[in-house]
Amino acid sequence: MKAERSPAHFAAAITVLLVDDHVLVRRAFRRILDDEAQITVVGEASDGVEAVRMVCDLKPRVVLMDWVMPNMNGLVATKKILQAFPEMKVLMLSMHSSVSWVRKAIEAGARGYILKDDADLDLGSTIKRIAAGDLVFTPRLFKESGERSGRRKLTTRELEILQLILNGKSNKEIAAHLNLSANTVGAHRSRIMNAVGVRKTADLVVYAMRKRLVNIV
Repeated sequence: MKAERSPAHFAAAITVLLVDDHVLVRRAFRRILDDEAQITVVGEASDGVEAVRMVCDLKPRVVLMDWVMPNMNGLVATKKILQAFPEMKVLMLSMHSSVSWVRKAIEAGARGYILKDDADLDLGSTIKRIAAGDLVFTPRLFKESGERSGRRKLTTRELEILQLILNGKSNKEIAAHLNLSANTVGAHRSRIMNAVGVRKTADLVVYAMRKRLVNIV
């Protein structure tokens, strides 16, 4: 018989909201997470509308968000949630491994992207990493990502700034962390984007995936 969890546990635990329109999927994930001592599932939602409402009530640290759902899909729900709660972490759940889907999830503010049919997925570890602020992606996504050729390698300083960008830091925050001016950081950011041939931060994350500069599950 499962032991009762104390109020102190709930205060210290990583609280999670499960969002999926299939009750069996939610039930399976809840069973997995119920075995994790540091994680507590605080609620379940069956679509994006319900997810947005429950987030306001429960304020979980992590939202495990399905993409394809009726009424409001996970992408729209993620944008709405993060507009209201920018510090909340969303882990996107999908059947689609296309990099274009990953890019859209990142643009919406998701901190990770996992596949429903990933047999090797360690969900508990992934949620802990997301809660800690890491970007986490299913390894199989790397097989979908071709390497760009003809691009110069980033310098040590550029890689350092790129990692801080991936951590969600603004130019001002990066400048304070590295004791640089915001203008210098902005110039570095522009050079990084030019070096890897991208224009958006989401594409920088895709580049980091290819170079394995972000965590994989």
